[in-house]
Amino acid sequence: MVVAPITAQTPLRFSDPLPEAVDTVIIGGGVIGVFTAHYLAQMGQRVLVCEKGRIAGEQSSRNWGWVRQQGRDRAELPIMMQALELWHDVDAQVKGATGLKTVGVNYLASSDTEMAKLAEWLVTAKENGLVSEKLTRRQVNEQFSGQGNGQWVGAVRTPSDARAEPWQAVPSVAHLAQENGVLIREDCAVRGLDVSAGHVSGVETEAGLVRCEQVVLAGGAWSSLFARANGVNFPQLSVCETVARTAPLAAFFEGCAADEKLALRRRADGGYTLAPGAGIGFYLGPDAFRHFGAFTAVVRKHLLDIKPSPFAPHGFPDAWATPRKWDTASTSPFERMRVLEPKPDLAYVKRMQKQFAIRFPQIGKPQILNSWAGMIDTMPDVVPVVDHSPLPGLIIATGMSGHGFGIGPGFGRIVARMATGRAAEHDLRRFRFSRFSDGSVLDVGSAL
Repeated sequence: MVVAPITAQTPLRFSDPLPEAVDTVIIGGGVIGVFTAHYLAQMGQRVLVCEKGRIAGEQSSRNWGWVRQQGRDRAELPIMMQALELWHDVDAQVKGATGLKTVGVNYLASSDTEMAKLAEWLVTAKENGLVSEKLTRRQVNEQFSGQGNGQWVGAVRTPSDARAEPWQAVPSVAHLAQENGVLIREDCAVRGLDVSAGHVSGVETEAGLVRCEQVVLAGGAWSSLFARANGVNFPQLSVCETVARTAPLAAFFEGCAADEKLALRRRADGGYTLAPGAGIGFYLGPDAFRHFGAFTAVVRKHLLDIKPSPFAPHGFPDAWATPRKWDTASTSPFERMRVLEPKPDLAYVKRMQKQFAIRFPQIGKPQILNSWAGMIDTMPDVVPVVDHSPLPGLIIATGMSGHGFGIGPGFGRIVARMATGRAAEHDLRRFRFSRFSDGSVLDVGSAL
């Protein structure tokens, strides 16, 4: 069993021939792009997914693996509840290949003050008919088979939440989509849009032109760079988060949990995935300064969690030397950096080991088999943009802000319905493109 993110060294698995024309081209083979393709195919569309590197090579195989309703933004929760149903449906279609397992998500409180904050979300859960519950100190200890140190005064738990294996899940859905007629091509960067009479009419890829009626931009951390080069501007930045994988441990806890300093989930291989409950890296670059004003509120809210660095690695989307404009007849930034593979912060890894041992003293410090990091595309209010763009024929679905893996099927279905002119099933005003320019006061959502 391979238990690691997909990288640039992962062998090609999707190499369909480039068509002359399709109905919709999807830029980006992450969880949003793949699920959008899956549902568009079900709706009878001809679809091409262009992935510059590898399907799920970036954050879609580097995330925590949580499929959670717990703690969702008020506007996201109905979509996430539908997404969970869709996860179960697709997992059955791929015969369990996503690794989906209902285990529950626990948000843990180390103080009465923190517990009161967590309990506020129960109102949102109740309004949406979601069963979430408060746990006492004793009940929390039972969740961890008596292995905890007793530091948590309580928790909020959503029993129907689940976990999945990211490096398996998205590729398995991509294969399903391919079986249903979707064309998928890795190592195929889209360099730019072909526009006729003010409307998108195709894409210029590194392998040639493909005609289409519309394009879905689901490029994750690369989305704003691509959009801006094609005349569409919105404030998106990316943060870096480190994740670690422990060796197999006794099955003292099957679910997902997080407190103020540590997050963990049981994996199918018997180990645990660890992540900092708080702690993100941030590379300063041209977009960071360009969009500073828009991000003031979220930076102020999470200032102590941010570890800044003055320079992004060469070739990253907001690196100082990354071109902002390029000729579509020549190599683009997307070909120069096939897969974003930031280095994990080893200081965070050591801290997670220590925090784990403190919380579970009878188990002690876990052995770390490997660690990795991912670039998380985020928006100033920590909820995504899912909307038609000002350029007719271009739909934008990006800025999932670390919440994209679990909600991927939900937003994939939304984008597919949007692309085919079907009525919206949810209130999407929170995710509109215009909120950054229409004078709206941004309401910063949860960052976990």
